[in-house]
Amino acid sequence: MKPPDLEAEVRDLAARRDINNAICNYMRGQDRLMPEVQLLAFHEDAFVDCGMFAGSAADFVAFAQGLLATFKQSQHLIGQVHIQVEGNVAHGEVYFLAQHRISEAGVDKDLFVAGRYIDRYENRGEGWKIAKRRELIDWARTDPASDSFMKEQTSLVLGARGAADFSNVRTWP
Repeated sequence: MKPPDLEAEVRDLAARRDINNAICNYMRGQDRLMPEVQLLAFHEDAFVDCGMFAGSAADFVAFAQGLLATFKQSQHLIGQVHIQVEGNVAHGEVYFLAQHRISEAGVDKDLFVAGRYIDRYENRGEGWKIAKRRELIDWARTDPASDSFMKEQTSLVLGARGAADFSNVRTWP
């Protein structure tokens, strides 16, 4: 039996770790409306196609940040992630579920979108980042907003966007 190639295994694990960090930077920057964090996920010449927009990563981030800023809130959850590493290139399929609090004609609604990102990641010597991304939508629905729990719980600490969010300030009691 051939012994395992530990160097190759460590390279593979490090690639997966760094790709996961890129995926998390993308989501965190998007939800917290922090474009500088979202841009960390991409190579400078990356291409993004989300259907509503196709173009450079920098232009996409500006588009997404502008769109999400019109919503009262958003949260993207990462589901299963399948990554195939082949040298300095990797391919991935990332499942997501996104919730957006929107307002239509003055009425709050929750827009839920479920889909997948089909990605090409590359390590060009500056770490693993997204080189190409296509967003696929599997389903979406819009429901009336229902916040009875939050209205009854006055002691909840609510999330915020940008620098005001507790994840950025971390002022512990």
